[in-house]
Amino acid sequence: MCSGNFAKCLGITLIPLAILCFLCNVLLFFPGGKTAANNEDITDEVWFFGGILGSCALMIFPALVFLGLKNNDCCGCCGNESCGKRFAMFFSIIFAGVGLLGAGYSFIVSAVAINRGPKCVTAYSNGTFVYPFYDGNYLSNNTMWDECKAPSGIVTWHLTLFSMLLIMGLVQVALCAFQVINGVIGTICGDCCGCCGDGK
Repeated sequence: MCSGNFAKCLGITLIPLAILCFLCNVLLFFPGGKTAANNEDITDEVWFFGGILGSCALMIFPALVFLGLKNNDCCGCCGNESCGKRFAMFFSIIFAGVGLLGAGYSFIVSAVAINRGPKCVTAYSNGTFVYPFYDGNYLSNNTMWDECKAPSGIVTWHLTLFSMLLIMGLVQVALCAFQVINGVIGTICGDCCGCCGDGK
């Protein structure tokens, strides 16, 4: 498979992942699927916008660039034949780096949020939202989840959505890392599967 085709496949994969990350982050603004009474009731890590900023906004640009490489890396980029396919592939490495930063940011925020646990009302918090768990101790002991009295199902909600962000962020990191390697190969070799007559 030529470098342009491979990059296009990566771009096609990254777009739905970015949309899913956006949706997961938005859903986290509704603890347990309910509207929060005030912003202080929402887990702090949600406000870091890992899924919206990191895995979505910073991922859309690399994805679009990867999608366009099939056309750009053969006979020039952006309609300019003098630009060259090797420059287009080199350009993709920079955007893959941006994607790596965004996905890495989302991964780290999600890991911290999972380890810290959700913000919820407990029997001893007098109706205020607190963090009842420490250092991920609730992950291996689901009987502790009963400490969260409200919102209903907040631990499952928190853990499921942040785990999805964590996994999708990891997948995005891997895909962008593949494009860095693909971009280096395309920059050095200029492999274009015979485009423009000579494939060089």
